[in-house]
Amino acid sequence: MTAYSVLDLSPITEGSNATQSFRNTLDLAQHAERWGFTRYWLAEHHGMPGIASAATSILIGHVAGGTKTIRVGAGGIMLPNHSPLVIAEQFGTLESLYPGRIDLGLGRAPGSDQATARALRRNLMSDSDEFPRDVVELMDLMSDQPRQAIRAVPGIGTNVPVWILGSSLFGAQLAAMLGLPYAFASHFAPAQMMDAIEIYRATYKPSERNPKPHVMLGFNVFAADTDEEAQVRATSMQQAFVNLRSGRPGRLPPPRPGYRESAGPAEKALLDSVLSASTIGSPATVREGLRAFIAKTGADELMITSQMFDHQARLRSYEIASQAMRELASQA
Repeated sequence: MTAYSVLDLSPITEGSNATQSFRNTLDLAQHAERWGFTRYWLAEHHGMPGIASAATSILIGHVAGGTKTIRVGAGGIMLPNHSPLVIAEQFGTLESLYPGRIDLGLGRAPGSDQATARALRRNLMSDSDEFPRDVVELMDLMSDQPRQAIRAVPGIGTNVPVWILGSSLFGAQLAAMLGLPYAFASHFAPAQMMDAIEIYRATYKPSERNPKPHVMLGFNVFAADTDEEAQVRATSMQQAFVNLRSGRPGRLPPPRPGYRESAGPAEKALLDSVLSASTIGSPATVREGLRAFIAKTGADELMITSQMFDHQARLRSYEIASQAMRELASQA
């Protein structure tokens, strides 16, 4: 059975604010827990008007404190922005507060522009080139018997599960070498997805904690009661993505009927390429889209994201996705 989880950017919609985004995030997490989702991840981004999850570890604590059983974590923490010791202390604290429920996904992108990256990190010499060393150092700080003299308190002995995130072959190779589960960002960068999956599985070195490889893939779901409604709901994310890639990041806009049809050739090509790991439609359409994607990739887990302007419509989209995944499991 393919597990299914939630990726949330805690979107700030036009006309709203971060306070309401955080209320929506917790409400979605509580629904996701009831609907059988495995984990609820939040992503670190900075300087983005439409994303409220910049202080990721704080928001993870908010979600974990308002839920009971669902795993909560980072998808991910952009490690070049932080010292490994700080992250070990933050996630050691979270694991101590919510034992057995915290995940730590690590990425090597800054999650921001270069000016913001300079403001975040102590210096830019500690950049993505040192990412593998920082991952190993972080894991050591959370182990039972760290090899280094420095101690993370809390942190030591918590052994928070670590995932490697990526959208290229580099992350696949690193995750395989370290014997860690791997999450690929196919929900916005699917170009190298199949190659990354193949490399990861073919070169995976079993570890004590992870004897088998585990592939999680990002997947967009825009579900509604009809295909027509879902197509309209999906235009909020489509507009936001085109705006972002055009250098005009903003808050998540309301749906715009006919947006895809009225977009220019460049915008259509962009959306076709970056959003190919998506399904848009009614429950039957979404179920078939999920089935085809799982059959193509052999994913062990899907990290489902559903960027919709209206919160109730977003809840409905995730509810339909969970129903589809349960139906596929029963058929299997």
